[in-house]
Amino acid sequence: MDELAELPERVRASAIPVIRYMTKASPAHMTKASPARENVEDTVTNRVARVFDVVARTLMCVPVMLGFTVFSTLTLTGATLNAQRGQTAPAAESPSGTVRPNKVIVETDCVAAKLGTMVAASAIGEPVSGVTLSMPVWTAATPATAASCSVDGSMAPVDQSPTARPINFRVVLPASWSRRSVQLGGGGMNGFIPVAVPGARGRGGPGGPPGSDWAAMGVALYGSDSGHQSGPGVSLEWALNDEAIKNLGYMQMKKTHDVAMVLLERMYGERPRFNYYVGTSQGGREALTVAQRYPADYDGILANVPIVSFSTLMLAPELIRIAEKPSAHWVTPAKVNAIRGEFIRQCDALDGLADGIINNYMACRAIFDVTQGTRNRKPWTAKRCPSNVDPNPGDASGNACLTEGQLSTLELTYSRYHFATPLAHGARSFGMWVPNTDPSGSGLILNARFIGQEGAASDAPMHGHLGVLGVTGFLMRDLSANPLDYVEGGPLNGRREQLSSWLDSINPDLTAFSRRGGKMIVTIGTNDTLASPGAQLDYYQAILDKMGRDTVDAFARLYVLPQTGHGLTGANYPTSGDGKELAVAPIPNTLDRVALLMDWVERRIAPSRSPVVISGDRTLPLCSYPSYPRYVSGPVNSAGSYTCALQ
Repeated sequence: MDELAELPERVRASAIPVIRYMTKASPAHMTKASPARENVEDTVTNRVARVFDVVARTLMCVPVMLGFTVFSTLTLTGATLNAQRGQTAPAAESPSGTVRPNKVIVETDCVAAKLGTMVAASAIGEPVSGVTLSMPVWTAATPATAASCSVDGSMAPVDQSPTARPINFRVVLPASWSRRSVQLGGGGMNGFIPVAVPGARGRGGPGGPPGSDWAAMGVALYGSDSGHQSGPGVSLEWALNDEAIKNLGYMQMKKTHDVAMVLLERMYGERPRFNYYVGTSQGGREALTVAQRYPADYDGILANVPIVSFSTLMLAPELIRIAEKPSAHWVTPAKVNAIRGEFIRQCDALDGLADGIINNYMACRAIFDVTQGTRNRKPWTAKRCPSNVDPNPGDASGNACLTEGQLSTLELTYSRYHFATPLAHGARSFGMWVPNTDPSGSGLILNARFIGQEGAASDAPMHGHLGVLGVTGFLMRDLSANPLDYVEGGPLNGRREQLSSWLDSINPDLTAFSRRGGKMIVTIGTNDTLASPGAQLDYYQAILDKMGRDTVDAFARLYVLPQTGHGLTGANYPTSGDGKELAVAPIPNTLDRVALLMDWVERRIAPSRSPVVISGDRTLPLCSYPSYPRYVSGPVNSAGSYTCALQ
């Protein structure tokens, strides 16, 4: 792997698993060795964990890239090395099991005469008024990129009002096609095409992978901006348009899929043998959406940290600010160490080991969710200020106390939020957040007062966050509205129910996807403050309740990586639950999920329910919900010392 020396560190780290899978040179995950060896990648790949952390932090500053970069970094960069070696992905097998050679195109195929200038609206499974195609662009092969043909296009909305927007899309057709295709999900609130022009940076911003990486893998790639556009100076009025909202929620996935299939048939004369959806965050929600709404279109789905209950997730930060309207209920940043310290104190050892990691997320959640279990429980008793008076509000140590009002806000944040009336698929609550070591992450705790809150300055700002447009635009239908004016069960309740039916990917019945042979891998982290781990865990449980464990295990893996965040990275807390100081080390998280999914879909090699994740010389089992890594005995840095336990 001398070629790796020429690449940046983050590219070298993420390249290894893809090279292993795509070259199929004695891949570790296909050997008959121990279960640990079955899924452990070369230890070099532990550096992906660092990439995830950088990416996750960057994404919080660049919302449009949320989710996309995480998967891109993990799955794409290694293909460039294969292109330099003249290697591509193995050709897809036919239904009879025989390997068919790649379909090859040349520059003279990349023309409008072959691909056309439009696609009939009747070929699209959701309503559009027309589909136009730009002139195709050929990208010649270079030492670092494979040749491909790119086609941009636009799908016009049915609604002709000024707030309606088109869906802009891109399809990248590799010169040597392995009969595979991947639809890439978006990130944040979308508004950008997640598929980059080959050899150039994507519209999502710095760090976007070159589209030619997928081309080098022999994979056709496609995606869209989901039916609205983002960027400086771009109007937000699309958020007032129901067709645009429904496009974001679900219709754009079908529309983009269908136009891509037309172009694949025009170019190669056939549809892909295997079609995948890959996404993180918003893209993860989209991946679940297509399994729920369009199960016949996809063979495999890879979803990381999906924002499953999207409509309420956008509202949830406002619910916290609403709870903090009285100044006595304001949880200030000074209380962060006291909050996470109490989580660790009560929950660290619940997994059999006081190591600064809350692995037993289910038991810990049960302690702090006051809507469950015995009524009138007081899990925060040890942190209550004497006589409800805080003697030192600025105390930022773990010894700081909390007033009754502050504890009321924390009980809201870490308990299920119950709706006035059921939302989509009978949902009666939203899972909010679970105990974690980053309680102020993603703005859950802020050092400011906002319009509508007691004590706010006359020039105080309106509260805003990544998803506030879903409150002011989608829900209130007034971009200048104050989101803190929301009232549960009030005049907006009917609109809440409608938006939930469009946006919330929480249908637990995946029977159609399962029966057609589809496979799915979903992974979440319990330290995630951008998505809602509570909502994700509740969705996992709903799937199991609806379909049963055996049925689910036959087609899906529902993984939980405790104490990791939106980029699936994390570290132990520096103080254990019994008060001992600890060296901080990353939590093992590296696993080639792309290879696992492709093997499952294409070779019927099912992934383990507890594969091993790695970080340097540390390993840990990645357990399937609702189990967690429980320490039994032996070296604490070895996966063999743990079992995936339910209690």
